[in-house]
Parts: sequence; C-alpha cells; structure tokens
Amino acid sequence: MMSSHRDWATLDALRNSPKGNLPYNQQWSSEEEDVLSQSICMLSPYAGWVLENIVPKKSPIINSEYKEHIPDSVGLSLMSIPGSPFLIPNSPPETKKDQVKLNNMESCTEVETFLRLPSAKMLAVESKIHLFEVAQKTKSKEELNARLDYANRYTRSLAEKAAEQFKRFEEMLELKQRRVKQELEEQLEKDSKEALEQQEKLKEEHRHRAKLLTLKLREAEQQRQQEIERTRQEEGRERMRQLCALQQKALQLIQKIEIDQELQETLRVELSSYSKRGNQICGNLSNVVRSSSEGQFPSQDDVIFGERSVQELKVLLHDMEKEVSVAQEKCKVEEEVAKQKQNVSEQQQQQAKTQTSGPTRQKTQERKEGLQITAGKSIMKQCKDLLSRCDQCLNAISALTASKDKQEKKTRAELQKAVFTPVSQISSELVSVKEVFKKLNTLLSGEEVRMRDYTVSVSRHALALEFVNYKLAERFVNQAEEEVASHHESAFPIAVVLSGIWERHPRVGELFLAHLYKKCPYALPYYPFYKKGEPLIEYQRKLGYIIDGSGVERQDNFLKRMSGMIRLYAAVLQVRYPFGIVLPYHPHGLSYGWRWLAQMLNMEPVADITATLLYDFLEVCGNALMKHYQGQFWKLILLLHEELFPRIQLVTTEGQMGSVVRLKLFLEKILQQRTIPLPNGYQCLTS
Repeated sequence: MMSSHRDWATLDALRNSPKGNLPYNQQWSSEEEDVLSQSICMLSPYAGWVLENIVPKKSPIINSEYKEHIPDSVGLSLMSIPGSPFLIPNSPPETKKDQVKLNNMESCTEVETFLRLPSAKMLAVESKIHLFEVAQKTKSKEELNARLDYANRYTRSLAEKAAEQFKRFEEMLELKQRRVKQELEEQLEKDSKEALEQQEKLKEEHRHRAKLLTLKLREAEQQRQQEIERTRQEEGRERMRQLCALQQKALQLIQKIEIDQELQETLRVELSSYSKRGNQICGNLSNVVRSSSEGQFPSQDDVIFGERSVQELKVLLHDMEKEVSVAQEKCKVEEEVAKQKQNVSEQQQQQAKTQTSGPTRQKTQERKEGLQITAGKSIMKQCKDLLSRCDQCLNAISALTASKDKQEKKTRAELQKAVFTPVSQISSELVSVKEVFKKLNTLLSGEEVRMRDYTVSVSRHALALEFVNYKLAERFVNQAEEEVASHHESAFPIAVVLSGIWERHPRVGELFLAHLYKKCPYALPYYPFYKKGEPLIEYQRKLGYIIDGSGVERQDNFLKRMSGMIRLYAAVLQVRYPFGIVLPYHPHGLSYGWRWLAQMLNMEPVADITATLLYDFLEVCGNALMKHYQGQFWKLILLLHEELFPRIQLVTTEGQMGSVVRLKLFLEKILQQRTIPLPNGYQCLTS
C-alpha cells in the first residue's frame, strides 16, 4: 500500500477536479450503502494521467503490464482523452526475462487492487489513521508533561533536602564556634588571673625599690638645690652687669637727646617733650638699678624693663631726629610754599567750582557731619569669607605641617624650599621674573620641578598642592613686609609674578588676600576698634603690631611693614604677567583700588596710619587710577585735600607730623601739575 502523504496528495488532486467540486450529502447513512453497489465502479478518464504524474513510478515495466490488465473500456476511455499519458505507451523491451514479467504482474495486481478500493472506505481508513496519530501525539504530550512535573517535584524535593542539610551544617558550625569561644574565654580568664598575681608581685617589688629611690632622690634634690642656688647667684650677677650696661646706654642716649635740644631755636621745633620723656625713662631705670643693688639680685623682668627703656629711648631719639629732619625740610620748602600758596589756592578754588557738582557738595556736607568708623558690610563679609577659607586650608594641611614622620618632614622641607627659593630670587630684570614664574607655575600645575640634586612635585602627597598654595601666598606677603618695605621699587617685579600666578591659580590669590588682611587690615581697608575690657596686647595685635618676648614692635618698624604691604597690593592692582594672558580681565584689578581709595575717604582717619597709607598707595597706584578714571579721580583727590586732610591734621600729634607733611606736599604737587608720575620700579615692565 502506498504511503499516506502520497494518498493525501491524490485526494487533493481529486478534490480539485470537476467531480470533486460536486455537492455531496454529508448525512448519508450506512444503511443506504447498497445504493453505491448498484453503480459501476470505474476509474475516471483522468486516472491514468494522475497515476502518471502524481504517483511515483516503481518501474517502467509496471506501466506496460498495468496497461495490459486495464479493462478495454477503461483503456478506450484513456485513449480517448486528449493529452493522456497512455496515447504513447511505453512498451518494455522484448529481451526481458520471464521473472521480471512475473514481478511486474504482481505489482500491477497491487496497483489494480489499490485503484479499485472504494473511495469512502479509503477516506475512513485515512481518517482513522489520522485520528490514531493525533491520539498518539496527545498521549505522548501528556506523558511528557507528566515526566516534567515529576522532574520538577523531584528537583524541589532535592532543593528542600539540601536547604535542610545546609541549615543543619550551619547549626553545627555555630555550635562549634560557641565552644571555641567559650574555651578562649576560659583561657583568657585564666591568663588574667595569672597576670593579676604577677602584677601584685611586681607592685611589691616596686614599693621596695621606691623606698630606695626616695632616699636617693632626696640626696639628689639637695645637690640640685645647691646647684640651683649657685646658678641663681651667677645669673643674678650677670643680670646685674646687664642692667648696669643698659643704664649706661640710657644715659648716653639721654645726653644725645639733650644735646639735640639746642636746635629748637633755629628750627622752631618743640623738643622738650622728648627730653622730659627721656629723663622720666632714665629715672625709672635708675630706681630699678638702685633697688636691685640694695636688696637681692635683679630679676629677668628688671633686665627686660631695662631693655625696653633703652629701646624706647632709641625710638625717642629716632623720632626726634626724624622730626628735626622734617623741620629742616619744611624750612627749605617753606619759602617756596609761601610764594606759590596764593596761586595754588586760587587754582583750587576755580577747580572746585568747575568740577564739584551738586551731589558732590551734598556728600561733602554729610562727611563734615561725621564719617564712618568701620568698613562696609559687604567688604567685611568678603574679609570674613577669605579668612575662613584660609583657616580651613590651614586645618587641612595640619596633618602635613605637624607630622613627625621622617618622609613627610622631608617632603614638607622640599616643598617649602621649592616655594621660598624662587620668590626670594625675584629681581627687576624680566628674565628673572619669567624664570621664577615658570618654576612656580610648573610646581602648581603638578609637574616636577628640578632643584639642585632632587626633584619636587605636588602629586607625590595628597596635601602637597594645598600646602604649596598656602606657603606661596604667605611668602608673597612676607616679601612685602621685608623686601618691598626696604626697597620700594621691588614691588612691581613681585607683583608681576603674583598677578600671573593669580590668573592661573586663583586659590593662591585668595590665600594672598587672606594673609594680607591678617597682617595689614588697612588693605581692606579696616581700622580695628578697641573693645571695652579687651587686653591692650590683643588690641595691638589686631592693629598689626608684632608682639614677641622683647615687647611691642616699634612704631617706625610697624609703619615700614604696613607701607611695604600696601605698596605691593597697589602694584598688583595695575600689572599683569606680560608673557601670556589667560583671562580677559584682571582677577583683582583697578576697580578694587578705586574702592579702597573711596572707602578710605569715607572713614575717620587714624593718626600716623592714614596719612602713611594714602601717600604710599597714591604714589604707587595713582598714575594708573588717574589714566583710568580721569576726571572722577581728580574729584576724589580734591575731596581728600579739602575734607579728609584737615581731619588727619586734627588727629595727628606733633611727633607724628612727618607722614602728614609728606602727604600734604604730595597732594599740593599733583594738584598743581595735574598729573601723577610713574612710580619707581614700573619701568622694569617696559624695559
């Protein structure tokens, strides 16, 4: 029998035939099958064509043998079909053997039997086969699902058993750990008992040794007291010699002061206050020496008092000499001033009428009523923010600065040297300025800097960069105190390097301002005021004085340091690094200088300080402000000369008139010439 897929193909071909498209009664009962038996079962005229093209050929002999067994009626019908495959019979060759013919006959018999099956039965058989296959597939799926369920249940049971076993294992492990812990605790308790027993034995031995040591210490203490007494007597005699030498120096200084007093008549200067104060200091020192010689040896406080007395006499002598020199200079220029005074006053009156507007007069009247005693709130807030950032930076690097580790000490020393050495080498030559800037910028950028026999880099330590920023800003301020205070022309080379570093590393600029405001609050500007109950030393420290073991800093040294810092600040406001500009604007430019000058004019002056700082600032930055603000700048200068300067004269004593006279001459000169010359040291930037 042929395979099922071939039978279904045959049925599809028959179904598409004209006969297959005929309607059939689907409610046909099995009892009426005899109706079909009455009809003659014969093949369709197209059966031969179907067998020829659809059913595969088993052998070419089958066709010939099959045609022999086809009834004549069928054969005739096939022959009558146009295009039928039986029109050209394929006859086997006559040389075939009989056995092959018999096989072909059997095959034809099978085909004939297959072709003569009733179509309804064949469909029933095929449908049953199809239903059986579907049932088998369903049964196979059910068995497969059952096996999958069984496998899942089995897997879950295994997982539960494994979890239970793991839980038992953890419990056993925990039990074992508790046992080990208990054994360790017992062992520790046993060891502690033994240690306590050993400690008791050691205490007993210590008591015995302490008794012996106490006896030895008593003897040593007696010897030490004797040695201390001998040392005290030697130191006392040495202090007595020092005190006598200081008294001799004081007498020499007071003689100089009394000799210089003869100049009063020629210079018309009152110097009696210096003589009185000098005699008072010498009298106090003589009383101390007398009391020390009558009783015990003088103490260290007596020696310090003597040193302070001598120092104060030196200051008196210096101030007197300074006042004498100012008086001499004043006598020289007095005649010129007298001649030009009338012309200058007339010019000033005309300028005041033409340049001073209504709002300016109103502001002048308000200032006459009273000026500010402190800086504005915004300026004070800015100062507090900068000081807070500086303190935060100092706290951050404290781990490096206070470290006792040898490697960190070495790193700290190398970084500090890499900062201090280049800054100290700044000179007025542009080549030197360029080299110093290159070293500092390279160091701050994280690259290696070559020193003499080693290299330094801020990338080798986490706090190195912050440490270098802090120390570099501090070093710039120290240079202002020392170098700029002594050599005013050095302010501009240092300012060029500082300005270039500030543009590329703003952190250094912030820390520089913070250090500057700490040491010189007048750069803000701000005059610290005295609080009731505050110690005098603390107030002097707030003003910027240096207080050490020898006492408070001398006034001339104090003014010299303040002058150096203000001059460097004024230079930084107007210069930039010429070899490559990073920012389109100055990070701390002339607008801050204008604000400083305006704020100084709005505040009550302080003796000696206001006049000194105004003169230094205008001498360094006046030319740049004049070029930038032009007419507005001259209005401020007139306001300074007419309103603030008389107030400065009122608060200044006779011994402090040097800075006032210098400021007065400077103001009169620039108002007369209507220009401010370039400051010393500025030419190095254009050479």
